[in-house]
Amino acid sequence: MNDKFQKLGLSADISVALGKMEIVEPTDIQSKVIGEILAGKDVVAQSATGTGKTLAYLLPILQKIDTNKREVQAVVLAPTQELAMQIFRQAELVIKNADLKIGAASLIGGANITRQIDKLKTKPQIIIGSSGRIIELNKKGKLPLKATTMLVLDEVDRMMDDQNLAGVKSVFKLLGTAVQTMIFSATISNKTIGRADLFMSEPVVVKLTGSAQVKPDISHSYIKADFREKTDMVRKLAQNIGINRGIVFVNKTDDVKIVVSKLQYHKVKVAGLYSGADKMDRKKALEDFAKGKIQLLVATDVAARGLDIVDVDYVINHDMPEDTMVYVHRTGRTGRAGKNGHAISIVASKEVIKLTEYGKSLKIKLIPKEFSHDKLVEVVKKKNNNQIVSKNSKSFDKIKKEEKNKK
Repeated sequence: MNDKFQKLGLSADISVALGKMEIVEPTDIQSKVIGEILAGKDVVAQSATGTGKTLAYLLPILQKIDTNKREVQAVVLAPTQELAMQIFRQAELVIKNADLKIGAASLIGGANITRQIDKLKTKPQIIIGSSGRIIELNKKGKLPLKATTMLVLDEVDRMMDDQNLAGVKSVFKLLGTAVQTMIFSATISNKTIGRADLFMSEPVVVKLTGSAQVKPDISHSYIKADFREKTDMVRKLAQNIGINRGIVFVNKTDDVKIVVSKLQYHKVKVAGLYSGADKMDRKKALEDFAKGKIQLLVATDVAARGLDIVDVDYVINHDMPEDTMVYVHRTGRTGRAGKNGHAISIVASKEVIKLTEYGKSLKIKLIPKEFSHDKLVEVVKKKNNNQIVSKNSKSFDKIKKEEKNKK
């Protein structure tokens, strides 16, 4: 039995369930917020991608639910369908392994509303989904929420943006009079906290930062290429370095289709993922990627928020991340479940300085690489005149010999 989680106030059943899930040690964010949530306090929690935020709120919420009441007691809102479904699957896994008599339902836009209505007839006690569909079902009289006492805003920096804020406000008005609100994200700005204040009362604030943000099992490298050559560099990577499953990040939605089209022309198995894509296209892209039918998934940061796909061995930055946290978000998609991962940034000459600054800030070693004879090799700098050569170039051995003779 996992007594470390019991010491945080969780039940023996939940501790046993975590053991079945091979989770034996609470993460920092879990250790700091589980007790506060169990005590009924509002919580503001910031922690890096991959640090266990989902379980940090799901575990205490599931414990607090009164199984004798067949009404919605908790609502979790997420900004994307993919994230909502991942949270839902995590909740179902804990419920099953702990043998809890709790019903959960996912309510996302684009899904079959008739099936969702049928699911609501089973009287679930926790709802996970999007504000639009929840509001729609409430208006139809299918989803009463006045008994709801717990609200979670996951990826709150997105939930509090101009696009989603109105929906969150509308959902909040549908809930009970005394609501415990919990907000979670990898980044939480002062503007976000200011807006979230509308739903909170004297929250406990937990912000975890530092080197733990970068996963230790990821190698970080970069390749120099002109802007117009970046997509072709992705093609060379796909065809030469043995990528099994890689995510390629671009900054603009409009560029997803362009990059996908160019790669498909060169027979690369690739699909695109962006926030405005058709629901069925998004679903097929993710399913094909998870099953290994496609090698590369081209995505924007917005579309990739919350993705938790196993065995992603490479993350490729086609475009420069806007800041260090975006770099951490992207690279956090690889190197999961104890496996090694690789992050490769394709940068123009003027972007090298900015990427180097990221490396210093995050305390990671960025290795310069290049293609030589269709092999990706490390670039080595000659000490006396800063000449750059690749480790397998013909001049490399000569340079090393000269340096040895000088000694």
